[in-house]
Amino acid sequence: MFRKLIALGVIGVIIGGYFAKDKITLFIAAHKSSLNKGVIEYYFDASIGLDSLAADLFAKEVIEYPKSFVLLGEYKGLNNNRLASGKYLLKPNTSYKDILNGFTINSNGNGNAEVEVDVTFNNCKSIEQLVGKVSKNLFVDSVSLLNYIKSDSVLKKYGFTWEQMPALFIPNTYRMFYDTDASQFVTRMAKEFKNFWNVERKGKLKEIGLNSPSEAVTLASIVYSEQTRVKKEWPIIAGLYLNRLKKGIRLQSDPTFKFCWGDKLDNVQRLLAKHREIDCAYNTYKINGLPPGPICIPSSKVVDAVLNRAEVKYIFMCAKPDYSGEHNFAVNGLVHGRNARLFQKWIANELKKQNGK
Repeated sequence: MFRKLIALGVIGVIIGGYFAKDKITLFIAAHKSSLNKGVIEYYFDASIGLDSLAADLFAKEVIEYPKSFVLLGEYKGLNNNRLASGKYLLKPNTSYKDILNGFTINSNGNGNAEVEVDVTFNNCKSIEQLVGKVSKNLFVDSVSLLNYIKSDSVLKKYGFTWEQMPALFIPNTYRMFYDTDASQFVTRMAKEFKNFWNVERKGKLKEIGLNSPSEAVTLASIVYSEQTRVKKEWPIIAGLYLNRLKKGIRLQSDPTFKFCWGDKLDNVQRLLAKHREIDCAYNTYKINGLPPGPICIPSSKVVDAVLNRAEVKYIFMCAKPDYSGEHNFAVNGLVHGRNARLFQKWIANELKKQNGK
């Protein structure tokens, strides 16, 4: 009888030790710490799962015991659906438990320790260029983002044609989570658009004779394409083009017909009459009024320059015969013709100098 009790006791100790071993292993795993000496920026794709996460952190010398890391994660029930993609800052001497807690998805759909990234897009000629910049900062590829923006459902939702769609995007630096998807990105941009186009700005639209924000952005894109260097001219150029619109005079803006050629006229110093003959809905030498949409994505400062256009009587503009980047403005064709001849003579002489003649 005594021997049986001893045997049962031994079995109990073995069984208890077996279960205690698991708890001890988990306890030790939970309190192991990261090896990295400095803060590490880490971009995580939750689809790789817990095992691959452990292997990657081991390869990057963040953790020393990947098996313990996985064991602890499995105990916490961290499958793919409970891990959050995103950018993380892995600090030195962080316990495995806290690292895993940081990757755990919360009620907002983000990781507990997930941090935001800067998403910047400035000086973009097109939405195609914009999505290329955005995809470098977010966990979304440029093709998927472009296709989403171009979709009929999105255009209908926000009330834009494809040509007008660049007006939705206001260049700036925005803070977003790295795993922001195409839908979330466009929703955020629509919110920024709505905030920008407040009652005051919408009121100014009517004052200057424009009908919609997309028209203002379209005009701003022309103003900026005409003048990228001297900001003080933006309101003047805006006033000039608004005068033309009011009088029913074609805008005759060189950047609009250049836009029609795509990149074929890049680095061409002298735009010629044959270039202006292209048949294109954006060529303001051939169409009346504004083109169907922006020819670039201008900053909000240029849009505000349009809304606060200068009260001028100018109808014509021509680059000054120097390297200042400024323009000579005129109210009649006679003065403009003289300005144009001076510029053409100057540019011809400069080309001769460059060619060594």
